Formats: sequence, structure tokens, C-alpha cells
Amino acid sequence: MNRNAIVALNTLGLLGITGVLFMGVVLQFALGELPCPLCLLQRIGFAAVMFGFMLNVIYGPQQRHYGVILIAALFGAAVSLRQISLHVIPGTPGYGSPILGYHYYTWAFLIFAMTIIGVAALLALWNRAWDRDAMHTDTTTTGLAGFGKLACLLAVAVFS
Repeated sequence: MNRNAIVALNTLGLLGITGVLFMGVVLQFALGELPCPLCLLQRIGFAAVMFGFMLNVIYGPQQRHYGVILIAALFGAAVSLRQISLHVIPGTPGYGSPILGYHYYTWAFLIFAMTIIGVAALLALWNRAWDRDAMHTDTTTTGLAGFGKLACLLAVAVFS
């Protein structure tokens, strides 16, 4: 897998997490449901994951940026799992409206888990040639990196 494919995957990850946060805000206002404190912590986890992907898109893929993503995803997964455990007891109603049969916090846990698995796979496939190429390649010339930077600006504008 070459470096441009990795930048494209990071851009897709950034757009995906931005979409998750955007849908959370849209559903919050469309359904009139205020997020609970654990939901807010999950959104912070998503924002931190988004920040890690943003670092990879802007400065190129680096292992420390993936570390930021992994720590944020582990934090978000822990908070999501805590909220799931609060509603596991039979007869306990879930918080908020379900989306495709699952509540937001269950979807959050699944997305955090997929993020952890995906980033772990990328780190397992890490190639030393990427480090050498990073010194000679400017990520601002690739089309997807420019699109990712635009997505970063939009995300900051929407969620600020």
C-alpha cells in the first residue's frame, strides 16, 4: 500500500467521523433530544479521533498521529461501553431514540471499535518507506488531501 492510498484512507476516516458528529447534531435538533453527559463525552472522543485524522491529512501519516486516534477511540469506546452497561438490565429503557434498532451509544461503540481495528491494521502494515517518502512528498499536492483540509475547515466551523 503506497503513501497516497494511506492519505486517502485518512481522508475517508476524517469524513466518516465528521459525518457521525454531524448526524449526532442533526438528530439532536431534529428529534429535540438533548445529549446526556456520557453522550457529550462520546462526542469529545469522536472529535479527538477526528483531530488525529486531521493531523494525518495535513502533515502526512505519522505513527504518533495514529496514537492520538487510538487513545481517543479507546476513551470513546470506554465511555460508550459504560453507557451500554447502564441500559443492559432487562426493562431498563434506552436513552434517546434508536437509529436502525440501536441507540446512539451502541453505534458509537461499534464505530470506535472499527476505528481501533482499522488503525491497528494500518500500523501493522506500516512501512519504513513511508517515513523516507514523507521527507520528499508534499501532501498538499494530492487532491484528496486538499479535500480533507476543506473538510477540516468545515468541521471546525460547524462544531465550534
